[in-house]
Amino acid sequence: MAIFKNKLARRLAMGAALAVPVAMLAAPVLANHSWSTYHWARSSPELTVPVGDNVTSTWDPYLSQAVVDWNKSTVINSPLVPGSASAKRCGAVSGTIQVCNSAYGRTGWLGIASISLSGGHISQGTTKLNDTYFDTAQYNTPAWRAMVTCQEIGHDYGLNHQDEVFTNPNLNTCMDYTNDPTTNQHPNAHDYEQLGTIYNHLEAASAVSPRGNAAMGADSGDTPAEWGRAVHFDGNGRPDMFERIDGPGQKTMTHVFWAIGEGPRGRSF
Repeated sequence: MAIFKNKLARRLAMGAALAVPVAMLAAPVLANHSWSTYHWARSSPELTVPVGDNVTSTWDPYLSQAVVDWNKSTVINSPLVPGSASAKRCGAVSGTIQVCNSAYGRTGWLGIASISLSGGHISQGTTKLNDTYFDTAQYNTPAWRAMVTCQEIGHDYGLNHQDEVFTNPNLNTCMDYTNDPTTNQHPNAHDYEQLGTIYNHLEAASAVSPRGNAAMGADSGDTPAEWGRAVHFDGNGRPDMFERIDGPGQKTMTHVFWAIGEGPRGRSF
């Protein structure tokens, strides 16, 4: 009987030890979704980068909501201000995020977000929303307009996607690739948590002064040929992130949200 009890005790102990890693594997894990190390410099508790409104009245409600949504983060308090760029060109303005809409043509993309990097920090950002697609029945919906506006501005703050497989269940965040944005129109708690991680430090005042890069005022372009080299591909094999070198220590990064079934394919791109 004593031998039996000892064996039983050993088996129970082994089972308990194995249960720990199994439980750990079963627990949900929220992935890091920062956009590399890209972030704005700041010396105060909140980031107050102005968001320039260069959009038409059709887009105003979606832009306003996106700014309100991102300002719910504990580290962002961006004012919505009149735009400083032409809608078609959407030139970057140092120290700001400029948001524009226009009929940019059959480019394949719904929206693009570009950030200029200078001295290791974001110095300026732009978001473009393509009316060539949003004026069609497929994309002229509140859900599509809200999601793409929210996502592109999220990129301009330094966020990447939480998930990049379009057919996966929605994560209830605009930072999620999907073919049905019904429940993906706003940031979620993990987006705010990630922003807190990205902006968990203050910088010296000298680092905060915006310094536009050599391409300041130039638009990011509307085609892959203008965005530089592809450095990342989405879940459908399309290049969705590009890097363009603008000068010593200066470059422009562009995130692309392709329309369903459109965009170039192939990792040899």
